[in-house]
Amino acid sequence: MAEAYCVRDKMKVEIKDPQKITMKNGKPAIKGICPKCGNSVFRIGG
Repeated sequence: MAEAYCVRDKMKVEIKDPQKITMKNGKPAIKGICPKCGNSVFRIGG
């Protein structure tokens, strides 16, 4: 599983429902939801 930093919880969390996306500049990223608070989390790189 991928991990991302949750700004609201101030810690690294495992991404819930990860989705691979492509940013505007063409680089890969992963977007999902924080399992603890439900906030959106984002990680650059794939």
